[in-house]
Amino acid sequence: MEIIKRNEFSLALDDILDYIAKDGISYAVIFNRKLEKSVNNILNFPYKSRKSLYHDDENIRDYIFKGYTIPYLIDNDENKIVLLDIFKWKNK
Repeated sequence: MEIIKRNEFSLALDDILDYIAKDGISYAVIFNRKLEKSVNNILNFPYKSRKSLYHDDENIRDYIFKGYTIPYLIDNDENKIVLLDIFKWKNK
């Protein structure tokens, strides 16, 4: 199984890292490294995270990392995990 990042996820992460970098580049780098390491753990137990509050699909889960929600799709047919977005809070 592999992890795929949708464009929406990458763009939102860039915005978050830019915001964190205002306090210091090293903070953004550390956040990004910890996020990558943490997200890779999804591969071990993809159904461990809660069913998404934002999508009505059993295969879309919400992974929480330091207060950020990362909805991801478990695509068993393609044998991949798709990171859909990353956000602090959304009104849906």
